[in-house]
Amino acid sequence: MIQDLIDRIAQNVGLDPSVAQSAVGLIMNFLDKEGPQDQIGGLLDQFPGVRDLMSQTAATEGEGGGGLMGMLGGLMGGSAGGLMGLVGKLNEAGVDMGSVQGVTQELIGYAKEKAGPEMVEQVLGQIPGLGQYLRG
Repeated sequence: MIQDLIDRIAQNVGLDPSVAQSAVGLIMNFLDKEGPQDQIGGLLDQFPGVRDLMSQTAATEGEGGGGLMGMLGGLMGGSAGGLMGLVGKLNEAGVDMGSVQGVTQELIGYAKEKAGPEMVEQVLGQIPGLGQYLRG
């Protein structure tokens, strides 16, 4: 259940649960938009409740936002711009730069447990620049 992931991130990264929830929604919406369309649905299906969370997050984030990072990301375009925009949205949601990598590492670890490492690596490997960013 998606609440397990939210609780895990809140505890292990030291975030308020509402911030962890926003972070999961933002990241999953990003993966849904930027990930390989023939594979992302199968990955999302491994997270019961995530589609509701994604809808809630999309309704509250709107088209704007992202602050300076989002603006720079929009100027860059493509997946790299999307990644910069995501980081900006995470910052606005209360995830400081020092916690972004912790959140993504917890999410990836959880995804590998639920969907298997092969599926997760295939999806992440098809988003240019994402793998290097997530792994530091």
